[in-house]
Amino acid sequence: MPLLKSSILRSGFRKIAIALCLGLSVFGLAADVRAQDDPAAEAVALFNEAQDVHAKGDLTAALAIYEKALKLVPEFPEAEYQKGHALLSLGRLDEAETAFRRAVELREDWSLGLAALGSVLITRGKTADAEPVLLKALEIDALNFPAFVSLVELRLVANADAATLRQMLATATTLTTKANPPATLWTARASLERALGENAAAQLSIKKALEADPRSVAALSEAAHVALENNDPNRASVFVNRLESADPTSTNTKLLKARVLAGTGKLAEASAVLSSIATPTPAVTKLREALMVEMTTDPAEVEKQLAETPGSGPLLGKLCGLYRRKDPFRALDYCRRASEAEPNNIDHAIGFGAALVQAKRYEDAVMLLTKLSGLDANNSTIRANLATALFQLRRYEEAKKEFRWLLDDQPNLYTGYYFLAIVHDRLEEYPDAMANYQEFLKRADAVKDREEIDRVNLRLPALRKQLDSKKGSRK
Repeated sequence: MPLLKSSILRSGFRKIAIALCLGLSVFGLAADVRAQDDPAAEAVALFNEAQDVHAKGDLTAALAIYEKALKLVPEFPEAEYQKGHALLSLGRLDEAETAFRRAVELREDWSLGLAALGSVLITRGKTADAEPVLLKALEIDALNFPAFVSLVELRLVANADAATLRQMLATATTLTTKANPPATLWTARASLERALGENAAAQLSIKKALEADPRSVAALSEAAHVALENNDPNRASVFVNRLESADPTSTNTKLLKARVLAGTGKLAEASAVLSSIATPTPAVTKLREALMVEMTTDPAEVEKQLAETPGSGPLLGKLCGLYRRKDPFRALDYCRRASEAEPNNIDHAIGFGAALVQAKRYEDAVMLLTKLSGLDANNSTIRANLATALFQLRRYEEAKKEFRWLLDDQPNLYTGYYFLAIVHDRLEEYPDAMANYQEFLKRADAVKDREEIDRVNLRLPALRKQLDSKKGSRK
């Protein structure tokens, strides 16, 4: 008797590769029917044939054979279950739901069937219906990995509170200590860690997932998400390229590709990818609208769009950025309104802080940017603006800390050496000032940075004299 093999082509981390042995149940059925009518025995033979065809990837043929078996034995839960997977792989979600419902009607306590039903309900957006189904599956079998993975997605889609996600992460952590946890379970754990802001842990979990299954669409997708969360579109592109080989036509793959292109400044290409999606999801529509806003560089055009959709956070945020240098005080108003429109979007608050710096309201900028730094300590935009504001306020000790962090984070940001050198100079830390001035001169652009280069060259002779007279110290 062959193994029952199937696959569920899914977006996100619920791409579940199923290879489950239902041999006992079907063997039992075969034994029972030996003394019964030939149609029942024939149904079992058809079911076995369908499994073989299904395993070879001929879904349409397998589906036809499952249906033949069900005509002979309508109360055949295994056949309904496999039929559901074939339909799911063919994108016929409504029929797949019907098949899975029929399977669990025939075997009410079948944890595996309940997990499949809950999964397809989530895909169809029936989250309220999915939750009790998945909870029942886990009540029957606490080690039902597919049911747990689907429940994780359900909680993430519903924006469950941190306490709920933390509890699920504890469960996921325990489950991944079991023997041979599947890639989908490691991926679910990574998704929870990412949602809780534990990106370093998420990267380790994704590594485990890809070790378990290097071609896992779920794991590759989550790996791309983690890289994008870390503002690393170049790394994300590596995973997206692999996704395109494994699952090239899915909406999830195209959406991730568009995000990578947008993250590397290829906005028109990103928009073209989104336009190729036949049935846009809310996430696709949201990104497309954001790209349209981003590609508009004329403030008057954006203000016209804002008049049509008052209170739009993306439009207000765009105007915040467009006016930041041109008209800082006008930018302040747009930045403030953007933050009020989308209070959970830290980017608007960061834009507000940058506008405060441009408007030379340095004290206000330091207050806001210090708070934001506490929320996102690794955000280089926050730290750069905070460094600038502290520098302008002559709070050099504090500014020094920020400039050092920026250079540790982005060693090629050579202008940081210029400002750090001035900070050391003002603090009479002359050896450090000299080292940073020289590093700036080594890296600076002879044309673009001509003014700063001239200032440094004017300062260096006096600085050398101070060093020769042993003035200054290293702190």
